[in-house]
Amino acid sequence: MPLAPPPALDDLIQRLGGRPLPGALLEQALTHASFLNESGADAESNERLEFLGDAVLGMVVGHELFRLFPAAGEGDLTRMRAEIVRGSALARAAARLDIGDHIVLGRGEEAAGGRMRERNLAGVFEAIIGAVYRDQGYRAARSFILRMLAPELDQVRREGASLDPKSSLQHMVQARWHEPPDYVTVDEEAAGQGRRFTVEVRIGGTTLGRGSGPSKRDAQQEAAREAVARLSGEEA
Repeated sequence: MPLAPPPALDDLIQRLGGRPLPGALLEQALTHASFLNESGADAESNERLEFLGDAVLGMVVGHELFRLFPAAGEGDLTRMRAEIVRGSALARAAARLDIGDHIVLGRGEEAAGGRMRERNLAGVFEAIIGAVYRDQGYRAARSFILRMLAPELDQVRREGASLDPKSSLQHMVQARWHEPPDYVTVDEEAAGQGRRFTVEVRIGGTTLGRGSGPSKRDAQQEAAREAVARLSGEEA
């Protein structure tokens, strides 16, 4: 039983840009396993292409971050990569392409809102990367990824990463002073049924920020948030 072509596939091909993928390969990238489970169609779902695309995506984004941030350590690079390749970011990229309109779904998944489901959108996006890599090679896949994730990469270029304050501060401090910030607990007191901690974040003995919270982690995040705001103001 052949697959029914997704609606307006020509429009999607144009939005994807680059050299068009073979029709059968693109259809596979768009085909959710739920369709095959219900229809018994003699075809493959996009799961294997998704696996391949995930590996290529991680390589491309990792290399781009390695190039953009020569002073960043492994931990910062890992966190920035995770921010870019997380499901919600990939789903946004898929939504910009209106990929949800073209996913081939089973009736049950369709009724459950599968076209807008983040997991499905991200999975199809990765499957398309896998299809581009399989058909056209690494350079074409890299070009596709950098083009499609340009907004996310631009944000990282501007901000280091839209991560938690401690991660953002780590990148800023490493880039400027080439050493990690030091978090020092300066106060701890009873507060209701729990405790309240006050932490200062310092570099070279200089306090950059101070924060309080019900745990040391929360206090550290508040101190880092204040420090990021201070350093950002100095760089403005």
